[in-house]
Amino acid sequence: MFLDRLIATNAPLAELALSWAADGVILPDTYLIDLDMIEKNARAMQSAADARSIALYFMLKQFGRNPLVGKRLAELEFAGAVCVDYREALVLLEAGVPLAHVGHLVQTPRAALGRILESRPHKMTVYSVEKAAEIGAEAAAQGFIQPIMLRVIGPDDVLYPGQYGGFSLKELPQTIDELEKIKGIRLAGACSFPCMLFSTETLDVEPLPNAFTVRAAAEQLRERGYDSIELNMPSNSCVHTVELVSTLGGTHMEPGHGLSGTTPYHAAHSDAAEGIGYAYVSEVSHNLGGHAYCYGGGHYRRGHTATALIGRSLDKACRTHVITPADENIDYYFELSNEAEVGDPVLMCFRTQMFVTRSRVAVVSGLSQGVPHLEGLFDTQGHQIG
Repeated sequence: MFLDRLIATNAPLAELALSWAADGVILPDTYLIDLDMIEKNARAMQSAADARSIALYFMLKQFGRNPLVGKRLAELEFAGAVCVDYREALVLLEAGVPLAHVGHLVQTPRAALGRILESRPHKMTVYSVEKAAEIGAEAAAQGFIQPIMLRVIGPDDVLYPGQYGGFSLKELPQTIDELEKIKGIRLAGACSFPCMLFSTETLDVEPLPNAFTVRAAAEQLRERGYDSIELNMPSNSCVHTVELVSTLGGTHMEPGHGLSGTTPYHAAHSDAAEGIGYAYVSEVSHNLGGHAYCYGGGHYRRGHTATALIGRSLDKACRTHVITPADENIDYYFELSNEAEVGDPVLMCFRTQMFVTRSRVAVVSGLSQGVPHLEGLFDTQGHQIG
């Protein structure tokens, strides 16, 4: 999906991935993250957001919850990390990455509330009055008031399976009545996901009803006397969508794929501001029936993997089609459309969520200066392994 764009915007990363794979610096089934490109993309997005008075929370699940990426982004004065779930929050806490938004998309269980609230996250999102009460009780016990956001749902909103939950916009007045009785919390905003999606018809990012639900919820909060309300409008967050979020009245965005230049918008627009910030490398394991097979482990079923390069350098690499395993099968291997030399590196670049794979993550710095340095090897849950 992004192989050509990788070569066009970050050929040094592609070359390094092949070289390090050939030399055994990194094993097959490794994502190689270019810390310099991530920072470059982040600075571009930060500049665009600052111009529109929008705050940015960085999302790390796409990068395998990597602490080095998180620390670099925190140094750029992002508002902090948005944690997709409590496990990510705990990993980032251990690494010293500041937490900004916790509880969306996954609610925080009671057993983790104490440790997470000790870090004083900027916001915690709740789906129920009961969860708000748990947060309020723990915050009160720790002696502070925790700002919370409400995940709100309108009648026409888009929700993904496995992510259901939140407060009905129609019933929000009664919900606010109940929440206002809880000590230890303060209502601070509204959010939803996704608030916008890329359209294959217009080839642009278009707002969804969810964004207008967030606006309606925020207006209800303002009418009740709440000020400084956060309107959090994530999905496809990148330089290009800053203006759209601003026009919709949003105050916060949560870039993830935008930081690596791998949103659907980037696939369709060669002039997008962000360059590709990671590559995936494997190695040919064997041949059978006219096809080669390379080591798997990093397959993401929504990755749109299509092509790969086989070889030890870009100038000698040959292009091949990738036949991905069916979703019901374990991705022990990627199948390639032609035979290849056993042991040769294989380079791919596709949309991924590293944290749901069993890959390894290598982080390189200094590549933009021509002096690449391997900063560390990690699992996809953010733990350093070498």
